[in-house]
Amino acid sequence: MKKIILITLLLASLNTWAQQEQNAETVVQKQVEAYNSRDLEAFLSFYAEDIKIYIFPNQLDIDGKAAMRQSYASFFKGATSLHCKIVKRIVRKNTVIDEELVKYNDSEFGGVAIYEVENNKIIRVTFIQ
Repeated sequence: MKKIILITLLLASLNTWAQQEQNAETVVQKQVEAYNSRDLEAFLSFYAEDIKIYIFPNQLDIDGKAAMRQSYASFFKGATSLHCKIVKRIVRKNTVIDEELVKYNDSEFGGVAIYEVENNKIIRVTFIQ
């Protein structure tokens, strides 16, 4: 009987872990899609109110959704062409690591974004340029 309970608990925890990974990846993917469509409100909807965005290793760049809105509003407005391509993605629990290639107007640049997700919202992003 104890074996059955332990196996059931193990399977339940593995299922929860898999759902957490799927949710984190889904949240990050949907924000990429909103970014690519330059839909500021949809894009911001995937972020927590107290979002913190860092430049690697720990330089705080944006603190809070209001600051993020201000920064990205002008970025989106200035974009005649905008597309983020995910080159490679790693998902581990609530963390999604994307290698990205971004086309912004006539320029392209690459980088790595590390997203941390809690309660279906991105709470922290660290960019490695």
